[in-house]
Amino acid sequence: MPPAPPPRPASPPPAPPDARRAAAVALLNLSGLGLGYVLLRRRLPAAACWAATAVLLFVALPADADGVPAAALAGYAVVLLAAAVHGGLVGLRTPLARPGRAPLALLLGLLLLAVPAGGALWYRHAHEEAVEQALLGRLQRADDLVAESGRRSFGSATPDYRRALEVYRDIAVHHSGSRAARRLPGSLRTYYTTVGAAYGHGRYCDAVEPLTYLRTVPDTMPREQLGSLAGWPDGRLADALYGCGEQHLAAGEADWVSRFGDLLDTFPRSGAAAKVAPAVDAAVRKQEKAVGGDDPCAAVGRLHDLDTRIAELAGAGRDTDGRLASTASRAGRSGDSGTYACGVDQYRDGDFASAQKTMEQFAAGHRHDPNRARAQKVAIAAEVARTLPAAGRKLPTTASGGSISVTVKNDSPDDITVLYTGPVTGSFTLKGCGGCKAYTWAETVFKSFKPCHDSSRHYPQHTISLPVGTTYFVHKPNGGSTATPASDTARLRSGYIYTECAYSTQRLGSGF
Repeated sequence: MPPAPPPRPASPPPAPPDARRAAAVALLNLSGLGLGYVLLRRRLPAAACWAATAVLLFVALPADADGVPAAALAGYAVVLLAAAVHGGLVGLRTPLARPGRAPLALLLGLLLLAVPAGGALWYRHAHEEAVEQALLGRLQRADDLVAESGRRSFGSATPDYRRALEVYRDIAVHHSGSRAARRLPGSLRTYYTTVGAAYGHGRYCDAVEPLTYLRTVPDTMPREQLGSLAGWPDGRLADALYGCGEQHLAAGEADWVSRFGDLLDTFPRSGAAAKVAPAVDAAVRKQEKAVGGDDPCAAVGRLHDLDTRIAELAGAGRDTDGRLASTASRAGRSGDSGTYACGVDQYRDGDFASAQKTMEQFAAGHRHDPNRARAQKVAIAAEVARTLPAAGRKLPTTASGGSISVTVKNDSPDDITVLYTGPVTGSFTLKGCGGCKAYTWAETVFKSFKPCHDSSRHYPQHTISLPVGTTYFVHKPNGGSTATPASDTARLRSGYIYTECAYSTQRLGSGF
């Protein structure tokens, strides 16, 4: 019986150490395809390499602007290095399947390194394109936000304008070489024209706030990106401040002072600033002309208001040539002199209390004015008309004297002032009657009651000459007397001598 063959070994005997083979396995595993393990007939480690590569591709593709998470890249790098080191150690003593020659496997490993290198380059390009598209998308959304905000008021749209500007700034500062950055100048021009659209439509008051805001944009945006836009709002804001101030000045609104003040403070050398003084002067001239119009009192009030506000505008060193101060002074003088026309208008409108006050103030403050004498007459007539409205039907003149003698006696213990108006207007005072007393009401109701007829008394009296016609009298007590003014209407005819008596009961009385 032939002898039995020797038993076969459980695994091939280890090959002698081969550094080139180990290097070839390591390089093949670095490709990420696990080919080193394939040549060593190690299926599970090869499958692990394939799984790691598949996970990386799943995470990385398609390429987007965010790129591959750093943890995924670090983990994959650890897997490749581990596979290279482990494969190299195993391949040091393990023969290869095919190609069995280590130099050929080493060459194949070197060639296959181009796979991850090429993949990395392709992914980098794809990632950069994704970033570009993302930036272009952000820019477009910011542009759309600006366009939508332009259909709303600046106040409500300001937060959105700021958000869009933040996008523009991020692109300009952190992505200056991107395609989005190259498109940014056009977006900024649209941004400026949209924010400042009110100016283009002639809505100067509405344009002031957005143009002021645009002047702050260079504080956050690189000036090289803005270019000429950095100074774009300046001239427009100066014109808007002037236009808004002019509108408010014409409308009689007080805000014109702050608008013109901001203009003179911010753009003192601008063409708009040079128009402020002429505009204010024209406003004063318009009101001076209006004093002779239908509502002189309103014009006078406006002139006094202009006096105050122009002086306010001229402060803070704004009135370098003194023109504003001169205009303010003229407005004040014109307002004062126009008070006479205001009083006449009040008298004609039947507002006798206001007319009296206005004319008294005018006469007191304008002692050398040619209208002062008549203003005094109008004040007297207005006071009479407050008691006898019929006395105010005609504006009094400065005429004096007449052919009819009228004597007024005072049978009252009070000093009195006698006011009269009609064909002539005037006033005089009578001292109180010494020894006279106020009559009781009962005494005045008897037919025998005759004041000023006690021959034993010397009644203070005053005689005036009046023309024919109706004259209205008012007697009023002087000092602290609480007696009520009395009145009388006298129709004077030629050929008569008239006497009027003033006496006091519970109120002053009068009669012929």
